[in-house]
Amino acid sequence: MWVAAVGEAAERPVGYLGDLAVLFGRSTRALVLSPLKRRRMFDRAIHQAMAAGVGAIPIMSLITFFVGVIIALQGAYELQRLGAMQLMASVVVISITRELGPLIAAIVVIGRSGSAFAAEIGTMRVTEELDALETMALDPVAFLVAPKFLAMAVMMPCLAIWADLMGVLGGSLFGVIGGGFTFGGYLIATSEALLFRDLTSGCIKSVVFGMAITAVGCYEGFSTGAGAEEVGRSTTRAVVISLLLLVVIDLLFTILFYAARGVR
Repeated sequence: MWVAAVGEAAERPVGYLGDLAVLFGRSTRALVLSPLKRRRMFDRAIHQAMAAGVGAIPIMSLITFFVGVIIALQGAYELQRLGAMQLMASVVVISITRELGPLIAAIVVIGRSGSAFAAEIGTMRVTEELDALETMALDPVAFLVAPKFLAMAVMMPCLAIWADLMGVLGGSLFGVIGGGFTFGGYLIATSEALLFRDLTSGCIKSVVFGMAITAVGCYEGFSTGAGAEEVGRSTTRAVVISLLLLVVIDLLFTILFYAARGVR
């Protein structure tokens, strides 16, 4: 019996990922194969981009700025012991652009938008608004989900780049005050350490993060059961599963990019 239990445990996550892929495929098909509805999708996508992207800038800027200061402080402690304080700018910019900028942006979006997607669609499921859309011959995936995917595909790289910038500025604060840098000298050291592939890898990861967050949030919303309590459970599941999936995707990309750099 333990074999059946192991097989069932392995089947659930695989089936869940398959359902997410189906939802993404249906949304992509709606964007590509519905030219008459595309204009309305773009209008809704702009609204979603403003809510999910622009609305996240203040809190994300604050978080990444302080994270940049923290990395500079932690790095300076060890670099000072080694007599290599001139490398502090390199440590900050590499840590932020390759890893922490896109990751923090995605975590903020999960808390603000991924949970909101699940709550919105879950509430529509409970109040039978989804059934009303189908009665009016409107595909709920094309009407609700496709604009969210489009908005996140555009906004997540922008948020990741903005997070990188704020993290570097946070590092420069300590670099100027306690690291012996001038502001101009810190920016020069940052530009010398920064590679274009560091930015592109972060942007690629952020796009995939955005697709995963949207897919999980919308899927959990569609899977909501009857009752207001189920909306809260769907929202919680969306946040937890999105965070877990985020870490797994980040690990896979890190291994991939590490292998690619090793080949070069």
